Amino acid sequence: MGLFKSAEEFETMLAGFFRVVASREDIAAALLRSGLVIRFSYSDPDVIIVVDCSGEQIEVRTGDSSTKATVDMSMKAEIAHKFWFGKVNLMQALTRRQMVAKGPVPKILQLLPAIKPTYALYPQYLRENGYEEYIIY
Repeated sequence: MGLFKSAEEFETMLAGFFRVVASREDIAAALLRSGLVIRFSYSDPDVIIVVDCSGEQIEVRTGDSSTKATVDMSMKAEIAHKFWFGKVNLMQALTRRQMVAKGPVPKILQLLPAIKPTYALYPQYLRENGYEEYIIY
């Protein structure tokens, strides 16, 4: 097991964060305009989270391996965790294969300006939800 105590903890933590992001109108509007269905497949621990931006509101589903995704993103959980702190450059991570994207990568890159506020939101979310031990300084 890597950084996280269990798959359940990581899944609950990250899905909860994605739901907070989805509730932010400023961020959600851009994500919904994309119409993307993004499946995040994490390893160490193994967790699958789908962020579905194809409807009128963003849906976050855990363990969903059957929905057809527009984009499949695969990475170690620790890389994802560092990304949400703004400590992983997406282009470098894709080049180094720390993240693997299947689907229209340019559409993902277009979302970067919209999700930039999440880098400040993530540590705040962790602090407010009992995950202080995972905060990176």
